[in-house]
Amino acid sequence: MKTSEENLLAEARQSAENAHDHNAWIQARARFLGKKGLVSSLFQQLGRLDKAARRQRGQELNALKERIEGVFEARKAAIRDEALERMAARPIDLSLPARRPARGRIHPILQTLREIEDIFISMGFDIEEGPDIEDDFHNFEGLNIPADHPARDMHDTFYLSNGLVLRTHTSPVQMRTMKRRDPPLRIIAPGRVYRADLDMSHSPMFHQVEGLMVDQDISMADLKGVLLEFARRLFGADVRIRFRASFFPFTEPSAEVDVLCFLCKGEGCRTCQDTGWLEILGSGMVNPAVFRHVGRPEYDPEGVTGFAFGVGIERIAMLRHGIPDIRTLFENDLRVLHQF
Repeated sequence: MKTSEENLLAEARQSAENAHDHNAWIQARARFLGKKGLVSSLFQQLGRLDKAARRQRGQELNALKERIEGVFEARKAAIRDEALERMAARPIDLSLPARRPARGRIHPILQTLREIEDIFISMGFDIEEGPDIEDDFHNFEGLNIPADHPARDMHDTFYLSNGLVLRTHTSPVQMRTMKRRDPPLRIIAPGRVYRADLDMSHSPMFHQVEGLMVDQDISMADLKGVLLEFARRLFGADVRIRFRASFFPFTEPSAEVDVLCFLCKGEGCRTCQDTGWLEILGSGMVNPAVFRHVGRPEYDPEGVTGFAFGVGIERIAMLRHGIPDIRTLFENDLRVLHQF
């Protein structure tokens, strides 16, 4: 072995001995045996030699590489043995308390959904469910949403093949329920809904609870009483809400319900768009056209009336827990989820 190679082997032994833990060992080994290490640089010089000399030199370098690898493998085993000796030298106190495993948390959306369900169940509402993939009739036509309505635009709705869509609300459950159940009817329909929208207050997939009450002589006063009681149980007896006139094709008259902004307390901020209020639900009296689309005499609009409403679960969770950005609820950051 040439003097330069003997020096390289001696340097490798010294570097290996100076490595006192696994990380230092990795760095030392890479300096000699890595892709850009000292041994690799010697192999790159083989191209300058003729065929006979290249073969002889290659054998010498392979032998050098094997010896250096042996040095580092021996040091790796020694580091492992030293670590085991240190562990064995420390007695284990079996009387010490064990580490408690991390506890899971119920997601704030599910917490909020369960609380809303409990409130309405206590008021006599049943729970109904329906499919996430809907046909055009149940998602649009049956709810008095004509073909030229903006809600059908591709910017709002995820369209699938064969005229199917990802439901844009859980209102189709109301239509399906009225087709199979007679009035009087008092139901809520929780579930996932989908719309092509994404910002700090909107998500392309979110959760709603739709509500429906149908009977004789149901009025707007009944709607206001139910929603006011719901808000008081959810936000506290001193909650401040307001009803604003609005428009929905499946209700007439229609109203949106707002709650005082939880961040600025009505002063105006980015989250509430400087209005001081946050919308939490839409509502109104069931449009007679919807009853006619049910196609059953039990829902003759001359004989029954009703109201409907839709609550955004994420909005409620943000209000309850002071979360300013809806995207926080879907990022699955354990630091956030462990707070609930």
